[in-house]
Amino acid sequence: MKKTERINTIMRYINNRAHFTISEIMSEFAISRSTAIRDLREIEQMGLPLIAEVGRDGGYSVLQNSFLPSVHFTDDEVKALFIAFMATRNQQLPYLKSRQSLSEKLIGLLSENQQDELVYLNEVLLFEGTNPYNPDLLDLTDLPDPTLEKLIQALLKDRYLICTFTTGKIALYLVHLYQQKSAWFIEGIIIETREKHVFAVEELIDIAVFEGKHPKNIAKNYVAAPINLILTLEAKAIAQFKKYHPFRLTLAYLNPFQTKARLETVVGTKPEEVSEMVNWLLFLGEDLHIERMPDEIREELIQRTKKHQSVL
Repeated sequence: MKKTERINTIMRYINNRAHFTISEIMSEFAISRSTAIRDLREIEQMGLPLIAEVGRDGGYSVLQNSFLPSVHFTDDEVKALFIAFMATRNQQLPYLKSRQSLSEKLIGLLSENQQDELVYLNEVLLFEGTNPYNPDLLDLTDLPDPTLEKLIQALLKDRYLICTFTTGKIALYLVHLYQQKSAWFIEGIIIETREKHVFAVEELIDIAVFEGKHPKNIAKNYVAAPINLILTLEAKAIAQFKKYHPFRLTLAYLNPFQTKARLETVVGTKPEEVSEMVNWLLFLGEDLHIERMPDEIREELIQRTKKHQSVL
């Protein structure tokens, strides 16, 4: 480990501890006592206020309520941050303005050689959603739903929320907020019925923290929706599943060779949900056995299959 990288790592290590000793630093970073003392002196010179404690159990502690010294990034850390920003373009993530200002600040801290390397990486690396013939042309604008940041701010205060959707107002307990195919969804438990449902953030109009009395431990005591889709997947279908599967779907393998698996889940029956599920089932291929499915999906699947056969 290079000296600069080691010192930065030691700074993070000691800043997260109320008390530490030279021996702990030596053991944690596999360095000699003299090297540990030199590194701590250099860290003090950089502005991190260390207080030496005398006595048999003496050591060091960090003066509380003090500003951290400036952070120094290694070349590899800079590249990792920059590539992370590149990879999240066109992902409809919140805090877009903050991501842009962070990128500008990061580049402003770098030398000309480092900046040239990042420009080169930006030209060579292409991620999902980028047009290879025109890298500056994204498939979608990198703007999240305008209510997403407001939802996150409310969520940081409380997971019990009053959500106003295009279909009406619902009091719910938010279990997960997740992204799928550049769209955001709320997995929540409706407080009144104790039923778990998934809601599209794009249908969200307003959010407020739930102020009334709400049930405790609702996440453990909700009414689970009845399973309406049961599949058995053979080897080829499992391979397709690994290429793509909807959020939170998992397989239960039926043999140690993972060539046969079972899937049990709850799926919606709205027209768009039915269409998406039929597309995915057709994507899995013929190496698939359906034990149970909603009638809406079955009818759509039969119609699609007939239409495909007539075209052939």
